[in-house]
Amino acid sequence: MTENIIFDCDNTMGINGCDVDDGLALLYLLGKEHIDIWGITTTYGNGDVDTVFHNTSRMLNEIGKSQIPLLKGCQDKDHLKSAATDFLLETVNSNQGDISILATGSLTNLYAAYREDNYFFKKVKRIILMGGVTQPLIINGRNLDELNFSCDPTAAENILRYGKNVSIITGNNCLDAFFLKNDFFSRLLSRKEPIARYIAEESSYWFNHMMSFFEMDGFYNWDVVAAAYLANPLLFQDNLYSIDLRPEDLRHGRLAVTDSPAANIKGINLPKIKYPRELINDIYNTWLSVKFI
Repeated sequence: MTENIIFDCDNTMGINGCDVDDGLALLYLLGKEHIDIWGITTTYGNGDVDTVFHNTSRMLNEIGKSQIPLLKGCQDKDHLKSAATDFLLETVNSNQGDISILATGSLTNLYAAYREDNYFFKKVKRIILMGGVTQPLIINGRNLDELNFSCDPTAAENILRYGKNVSIITGNNCLDAFFLKNDFFSRLLSRKEPIARYIAEESSYWFNHMMSFFEMDGFYNWDVVAAAYLANPLLFQDNLYSIDLRPEDLRHGRLAVTDSPAANIKGINLPKIKYPRELINDIYNTWLSVKFI
């Protein structure tokens, strides 16, 4: 069954020193035949919204996908008007119950849509978020700060309180999606598909960044895990939790999971990777399915 989605992202793949995973998530979505991307809305996080918009436009042109609608999102959490917000409202209102949203950056665009229409979330099929941590994210002895929810904690709180069918891929639950440098280049550069070399070339700098900052010979593929949950949920185990939602926690991206009956948020799904090896193989195979024009 076709899954119609809007991808809300802060794609900086290809910009030296900036994260690659939003771009890799986009390529993963493009490689799934049953995923129909109705539009890409850009947000801030990995970079400012102008940088993200122009970088995503460049990428779509390079891979021959410029026909996909691309809309610039809100400048920051204090400016809640944008072309992306208008697109979200128009598309969801015209296709109620049929559009899923994958959001892998700050959540201001979704919050802005809700501010315009308090029934917005009720009209969305489901929302998959990449963000939040349930415990400190320590990588090689260094604490990795949460980015997406903490960029706009008010937006994150709003979606958790009022969103429908919300699933969150937390940073902690992505740790089984580690991509080793040697395996990454071996798998891609041994192939003839043009998309394989494109991915290798656009991502190569990120391995150097990970080595210099975390002393790791690879990287965690955060946003691709969220895209994979949307497209291939059988690789995951759903887990419904209650959350004691506190604004001061969200300023640091923290989700206080609890079994207390007094929890103010109930029924939030925090999926975990069930089959790590199969997930990684699925990601590589899906990338290689992208038709590079």
